[in-house]
Amino acid sequence: MCAGASDKIRVARIGAAHGVRGEVKLWSFTEDPLAVANYGALETADGARRFDIESLRPARDFLVARLKGVDDRNAAEMLRNTELFVPRKRLPEIDEEGTFYHSDLVGLAAVTPEGAEIGKVVAVHNFGAGDLIEIAPAGGGASFMLPFTETVVPEVDLQERRMMVVLPAESE
Repeated sequence: MCAGASDKIRVARIGAAHGVRGEVKLWSFTEDPLAVANYGALETADGARRFDIESLRPARDFLVARLKGVDDRNAAEMLRNTELFVPRKRLPEIDEEGTFYHSDLVGLAAVTPEGAEIGKVVAVHNFGAGDLIEIAPAGGGASFMLPFTETVVPEVDLQERRMMVVLPAESE
C-alpha cells in the first residue's frame, strides 16, 4: 500500500466453498464481523470484480456468505483467497482515540522514544491474539513483528506519519 491513507480498505477475505450451492466461508476484518454486509458491494483490490452479499450468517470462527452470481461450488471455489475491499468513504470515521484502520498505519516511520529511526511499518497482522505490526528495519534485513499494544507503541501520530516504538529489552 502507499505511504498515505489508502482509498480502499480491506474488509474481508473469501475462504473455501461452503456446501454445494455456492456459499463461501468469509473472514471479516471489521470490528463487528457482520457489519461487512452493510458497506455495499465489495470489490477486489484492482476493482475488476464486485460482489454483493445476498445473505450472511455466523458459523464457528468465520461467516458463511452467499454472493450474488455465485451459484455453485465450482464458482465458489474459484474465489478462494480473494481479498475484498470497500472505498474508504463508505466506512465510518473513527472517533475513538487509539483506534485506527490498519491501512493508516502502513507506511508510518517507526522511531524510538529518543527519535532514532527503527524502520517503516509494512503490514499489520492479526492471527487471532491481537494486532501485530510488521516493521522493515531502516538498515535493511528481515522484517520483524511486535505487538501493537500501548506498552510497545505508546504513541501514533498520523499527521507526522510516525509511531513511537519501545523495543523489548534484549535478554542477557
